Amino acid sequence: MKKLSPNLMVYNVNDTVDYYQTYFDCELVQTVPEDGQYEFAMLQAGDVTLMFQSIDSHKNALPQFEDLEPGGAFTLFIEVEGINDIYNKVKDNVEVIVDLHKTFYGMNEFTICDLNNYLLTFAEPVAKE
Repeated sequence: MKKLSPNLMVYNVNDTVDYYQTYFDCELVQTVPEDGQYEFAMLQAGDVTLMFQSIDSHKNALPQFEDLEPGGAFTLFIEVEGINDIYNKVKDNVEVIVDLHKTFYGMNEFTICDLNNYLLTFAEPVAKE
């Protein structure tokens, strides 16, 4: 394996792009169509690439999704730098599921639920003393 770029089914691609650009400084890389109401968008922040596809478009491409809604039984674990700054930027504006804390395995992390019911855990290794 070389790279993982999740393609997530979302309620509204434009709203999702705005959300990730506003709270997580993601850069818009590509959209389909190029303007207007998007069916697909690719965003990037550092080495993390996220793709978002509308419900109708996703279900047309993959009929197995016909009876499913956005969200899922998994979390996206995203390693970051500057976790305190990120947490302080988003904590009052997004749904925080688990507050910022130090884990037994040496990470500072917090978990949010995004506007499409996806759980994202942001984590940074604890500085060695």
